Amino acid sequence: MADPRVTIKIPRPLYNKIGEVIADSGFSSPTDFIVFVLRDLVGGATIEPSRDGESPEEIHDIRQKLKNLGYLE
Repeated sequence: MADPRVTIKIPRPLYNKIGEVIADSGFSSPTDFIVFVLRDLVGGATIEPSRDGESPEEIHDIRQKLKNLGYLE
């Protein structure tokens, strides 16, 4: 069975900056944050719990924290 994930390349400085931005935000890695943002950008996509176990409630809490920090509108 093929891995359901794919690799997307982004510039290393951007990846490092995301790591700084998400410190103490509840995201376990820049990849988790990027997946979260992309799901949000596709609009209306169902957010299912990830393999890491984030429930929709946890994702909502993380989104609220990011809004409070000024990273999301």
